[in-house]
Amino acid sequence: MKSWLFALLFFVFSMSVVAEDERKFDLKQFAQVYFSTMVSTQAPNATEKELEAYLALLTDDVGHAHLPYVTDDSRSPDGKQAMRNGMTFYLGAHTEYQAELLDVFIFNDSAVAIRYKDSAKGFHPQLKKAFSFTQTMMEVLEIENGKVAVIRKYHE
Repeated sequence: MKSWLFALLFFVFSMSVVAEDERKFDLKQFAQVYFSTMVSTQAPNATEKELEAYLALLTDDVGHAHLPYVTDDSRSPDGKQAMRNGMTFYLGAHTEYQAELLDVFIFNDSAVAIRYKDSAKGFHPQLKKAFSFTQTMMEVLEIENGKVAVIRKYHE
């Protein structure tokens, strides 16, 4: 009887520790890690190492919209692989890249938005034409089990 009671108490204690760990997930810190990891994928010298570090922050079935260009943010089993394919195509396209995190907005424990300004110069990998831009972006990230499940990108 004593061992059964001990096992029950251990289980209850373990579950409370797990619940406490889940509450400690810091969305603001996660947003800052996400931003710096995403920025590293845009650097002129970015490699698959930086890309894989970014992709590790996403669920396998991540949904992604980049309005107004990509409007469907549906999650699919190969969402991360689709992101990998798209990002690999543009990897190293920038000759210059800078970004500044402007704001972080927290929504409950399930979403965060980051607003940032970035600028880049480079060559389009398919068109072989030079490009240059400066823009202010907002990314709304839906979080599930400590990973990004849906990304919605908006231009200012």
